[in-house]
Amino acid sequence: MFNPKSFLYGDDLLKLAKVADEQAKKYPDLSIFVTAPFSDLKAIADETEHVIVTAQHMDGIQPGRGMGHVLPESIYNAGARATFLNHAEQPMKLSEVTASVKRAKELGIISVVCADSIDEAKAVAMLKPDIILCEPTELIGTGQTSDESYVEATNSAIHEVDENILIMQAAGISTAEDVFKTIKLGADGTGCTSGITKAANPEQMLIEMIEAAYKASKQ
Repeated sequence: MFNPKSFLYGDDLLKLAKVADEQAKKYPDLSIFVTAPFSDLKAIADETEHVIVTAQHMDGIQPGRGMGHVLPESIYNAGARATFLNHAEQPMKLSEVTASVKRAKELGIISVVCADSIDEAKAVAMLKPDIILCEPTELIGTGQTSDESYVEATNSAIHEVDENILIMQAAGISTAEDVFKTIKLGADGTGCTSGITKAANPEQMLIEMIEAAYKASKQ
């Protein structure tokens, strides 16, 4: 998952989204997610074919009242087919996550729910989202990845609840080697923000990380 948060927008983000789209076509066995600010979702969806365009957040509301909230139908109409929920920078109450996961299922939007601790991962797994993204909050943006024990413990805890939930392990991913190692430890996928957006050559870093994910998935 390429998650540029608010580091990129407009043409700069679209340029990298197209690079990701080319890689997604090259590696059809990989699901490559590209997140975007709400105002950029449609532009990216219109200009790409193979990536999964992903919203940064979604509220579990129905059409009607909800001033200032993010309507699921709105992001779907803009081309998003996945959404982040409960990211450390946009935390949600458990009841809010429950409502958003339910609405995502109704619309066919892939739910990617973030969890910090092992206990939170267990609780989130009970909601049966499509993907749980495990990342210790204190490691986000540090360049330090989760250790092997955390990866193994969260994977085990989630699969004890539901073995069909896919698991992404992130936080601190900054190199292609980090991507390879994380997937080799048993994660179904991983994601990156600053490792790409702050790289000397963001396009090349994105390509190298996707290549590393592919190689790890085949071993």
